[in-house]
Amino acid sequence: MSDLFSTQWMEQFKEAWNADEELTSSLAKINFNSIIGYGFKDSDRPTGFIEIVNGKAVNAGSYDGQTLNWDLRASRESWEKWLSQGLNMMGLSMAYMKRNIVFPVGDYGAMIKDPRMAGPFVKSFAVMGQVSTHSSVS
Repeated sequence: MSDLFSTQWMEQFKEAWNADEELTSSLAKINFNSIIGYGFKDSDRPTGFIEIVNGKAVNAGSYDGQTLNWDLRASRESWEKWLSQGLNMMGLSMAYMKRNIVFPVGDYGAMIKDPRMAGPFVKSFAVMGQVSTHSSVS
C-alpha cells in the first residue's frame, strides 16, 4: 500500500489505467493526450501526475512542475470516498456543484458535455479505486 498520489501510487495507477482496455481504447479513439495532475484542495500544487498519450498512460509520478492540461483537487476524505465507493456521472456533477472537486486547470464544462470524454473520465475513478492506499492521517 502507498499513500494517495505518491510516486508509488501514481505508478500503480498508471499500470491499472493501461490494464483497462475499455478506458484506453475509448480515449485512443479520440486521440486523447493530456498531463493530468491530482491533489488536495488545501495544497498550492498537485501531488501526483499521469501523462496520457493516445489513451495510454506513458508516465506517472510525483508532480514536479509539469505543464498540466487537467488538475483535479479534492479533500483527502472525498478522494478516499470516491476510490472506495466509486463515482458516477450524477455524483461527479454533485461534487462539482458543491465544489468538493475543483479543476484549477481544465475545462470541466466542455469535458462533461462530450460523452467521448465524460465516460472515460468517470471510468478513471473506478480505475483509481483499484490502487491500494493508506492514509497518512491516523
